[in-house]
Amino acid sequence: MSPLTSPLQDRHVAAGAKFADFGGWSMPIEYTGGGVLAEHTAVREGVGLFDVSHLGTATVRGPGAADFVNSCLTNDLGKIGPGQAQYTLCCVADGQPPAGGVVDDLIAYLHGPDDVLLVPNAANAADVLARLSAEAPAGVTVTDRQDEVAVLALQGPRSPEVLAAVGLPGELPYMSFAETPGSGGDEITVCRTGYTGEHGYELLVAAERAGQLWDALLAAGVPEQIRPCGLGARDTLRTEMGYPLHGHELSRDITPNQARSGWAVGWGKSAFWGREALLAEKEAGPARQLWGLQAPGRGIPRPGMVVLGTDGSRIGEVTSGTFSPTLRTGIALALLDRSAGVAEGAEVAVDVRGRPQAVVVRRPPFVASHVR
Repeated sequence: MSPLTSPLQDRHVAAGAKFADFGGWSMPIEYTGGGVLAEHTAVREGVGLFDVSHLGTATVRGPGAADFVNSCLTNDLGKIGPGQAQYTLCCVADGQPPAGGVVDDLIAYLHGPDDVLLVPNAANAADVLARLSAEAPAGVTVTDRQDEVAVLALQGPRSPEVLAAVGLPGELPYMSFAETPGSGGDEITVCRTGYTGEHGYELLVAAERAGQLWDALLAAGVPEQIRPCGLGARDTLRTEMGYPLHGHELSRDITPNQARSGWAVGWGKSAFWGREALLAEKEAGPARQLWGLQAPGRGIPRPGMVVLGTDGSRIGEVTSGTFSPTLRTGIALALLDRSAGVAEGAEVAVDVRGRPQAVVVRRPPFVASHVR
């Protein structure tokens, strides 16, 4: 089966994009005229525009829909109000192996007590929605909206100026959203979120209007030197921030405790999927934990490389690794055994084709965050 394509596929082809498969979707990895380095720099210093329409979108609606979602996903929806969004996790339920493992990480948009919008990752959307549908009480409906909605991400310190130029609201508190009519009359949801560590926004728009919005943003951003950005730059940006990527730092075999994502768990809630397993692991202490690694030399740690202790023994594995355009060096995220007793500033090594390469243990982020 051919990969799915974004509603903006024609724009990407015209811009000379190189494509890669993401969760069954053919998405831009980078564009001609600069590539990942230029796109990464645009977001850190100016503004970049991403197409992330491979992300899923779904509504959970009906009496008590928010309470139902709150009883399933990890974070506490009761801590936010309508018009706010929240990062949360869908974990494997207790009694199902491996209990507490992460099925997906996603954003929940709270419209009201009876209306929640969820944005999961492309590869896991069907699984998340199936789990919710199977548990939904009478009157609560889980509906897949992915074919109807496109998602754009406008990121960087100059992003507010671009939003203002197209008449969209930018003065929003972090993790809040507003709905506003677009130029075609369709509603656009503007949310102050992002996956880059910079001031930024996610824009949800009807799929048939996505091209019009994409064109308007690029035109309005010319004075700000806006660039269309591919998912290659998205990966370097999120790795610099230490943000997890499902399938790398989070998975059914990697729990929130291990990934340092316990902040996205409502530990005081009476119910969420995987609660008992995660509480037990938290009390005992996870066997492994996520750390950052920074290469002092020219080498770049890559996913799957073994991490070695000072005695040459295996103490973990690299989950993500890339060249940091900001630091001009190799950086990585890695799950390290807690029994190894590593601490920030310790020197360990990664096994590069049988040869140890020195790296320094860091606690991410590798660069300063500007999201708030």
